[in-house]
Amino acid sequence: MIPIPYVTFHGNCAEALAAYARIFDAPPANVMTFSEAPQEMRDSLPEASPQAVMHAALKIGDGWIYASDDIMGGSPEMAGCSITVDLPDVARARAVFDALAEHGQIHMEFEKTFWSEGFGTLTDRYGTRWMVGVEAPMPDQPQT
Repeated sequence: MIPIPYVTFHGNCAEALAAYARIFDAPPANVMTFSEAPQEMRDSLPEASPQAVMHAALKIGDGWIYASDDIMGGSPEMAGCSITVDLPDVARARAVFDALAEHGQIHMEFEKTFWSEGFGTLTDRYGTRWMVGVEAPMPDQPQT
């Protein structure tokens, strides 16, 4: 079993996932828009752009991010939860951190800590919270 974060956006899901694919050198996300839903389903939903994302899946490394646009308008931006990624070295982690931070808000600058050669936290321009670090086994973590 592998938990997969499901991130909700407010009309810019496709843009965000395209940016994440570029930042992480990942293949493009698999995206299903509301225009692809059966008409009877579309008739029962609030009016939304046909290009609004109903469901998307982006593979990053060995993990996934699932996402959609919130056409119901009830989801607040992410709070109290972050997507954590650990990159193989400081240079790559710094590059990912800086790319995610562009037009976002840094909460903790990317820097060396007592647990990592590099770590920082931010909220990106799309409202997604991230924790970016450098891979390092913790003393109580099994090594894979």
